[in-house]
Amino acid sequence: MELTGKVIKIIPLQSGTGKNGIWKKQEFILETAAQIPRKVCFSLWGEKIDQFNLKEGEDAEVSFDLESREFNSRWYTEAKAWKIVKKGSTQPIPPEEEPLPGYYEMPHEDGLPF
Repeated sequence: MELTGKVIKIIPLQSGTGKNGIWKKQEFILETAAQIPRKVCFSLWGEKIDQFNLKEGEDAEVSFDLESREFNSRWYTEAKAWKIVKKGSTQPIPPEEEPLPGYYEMPHEDGLPF
């Protein structure tokens, strides 16, 4: 699913330790630009927080998944953002890639890569 709007609030970072190790979560509020504006709370998990580096006031298109889970006979739903395209940008912020271990480029006198 996708939703476009303006980031109106960044909620303070949450972190902790669970059965799978350390986790961190950043929530933000996006307000749509429809005739009747809607506010939606999205969450970013782990390294996506630094990857997208959202700021209040930015216009963005958010791709997200909805996930619900039960706790004590009550259901909770979360909108998890997995891709964000900031206004004025045509592509999402690419994840940082690390070079393969042991890989490096050899200089070539003729400028050809082979």
